[in-house]
Amino acid sequence: MKISIHPLFFAVILVCAIFGGLPVTLICLLTALLHECGHAFCAEKMGFKCTKIKLMPYGAAAVCDIEGISVGDEIKLALAGPLVNAAICVFLAGLWWFFPETYAYTDTALFANLSMCVVNLLPAYPLDGGRIAGCALTKFFGKKAATVTLKAIAAACAAALIVLFFTLGYNPTFLIFALFLLCSAIEKAPRAEMINFSYAKRLKRGMEVKYILCDKSFTFRQAFRLLDGKKYLVLQLYDDGIADEITQDELCALAEGKSFYEPVFGDDYYCSRNERLNIFSESLPEITEETQSAPNDTASSTAPESEWKS
Repeated sequence: MKISIHPLFFAVILVCAIFGGLPVTLICLLTALLHECGHAFCAEKMGFKCTKIKLMPYGAAAVCDIEGISVGDEIKLALAGPLVNAAICVFLAGLWWFFPETYAYTDTALFANLSMCVVNLLPAYPLDGGRIAGCALTKFFGKKAATVTLKAIAAACAAALIVLFFTLGYNPTFLIFALFLLCSAIEKAPRAEMINFSYAKRLKRGMEVKYILCDKSFTFRQAFRLLDGKKYLVLQLYDDGIADEITQDELCALAEGKSFYEPVFGDDYYCSRNERLNIFSESLPEITEETQSAPNDTASSTAPESEWKS
């Protein structure tokens, strides 16, 4: 995963270094990176790919849209970041219990993670709490109304933070956080893409095949979670024995235009496989009975190579 840095980010680091706040800033930066890595890791496990993490003057964000994801999975993805920060807090608190002398070196890290966890659970878009609230609002009012409501709440929170900036001694934290909410609320969400693994180089030195036995309810989401880039995936349908199979190339080709939660071995799969078999049969001058008795091998050998482009 790539990390992109906004040019003004270096200006913020320079200002913090001049005024003596560089150590705290670096700790907060690491906290934000770990938070976003939690989202990215969870998204990858669900079959989506976050292409990069952006470091901006007002915070960090993983470039990873989740349009089309189910409500339950979206809530899990939103909670992944705060859970990373919460786990770090528990670890550091336990460290203090067994080694009290470490408190002086880790107190800032614990409070930074605690703040990151609590703040991100606020119901304001694009914070994680706002995304969770959005799931509930979408269920009752629709996606468009929920998005407008959450962005309005974020704008109101930003206005409140600006007021606090002027009334509580010009604390720059309030102003930076307000800027983060405003910029993120008006920013268009990037498009997400499913995971794709390139295995062309691995084939030169040999690549292991991973066979997975499944039933007709096995979904594209479950299938893409099994891709690891180290083994070539082959799904085998079990129906009182191995009834059919689909290769990794076929899986990627069939997933285009499909819902992430549709079954891999659905009716559309059999139609498309039959079409490929017919085309293959017409291209041969003569089809023997032996060839017709092995449709799985024929389809697998003629499957076009397809990739999800990122």
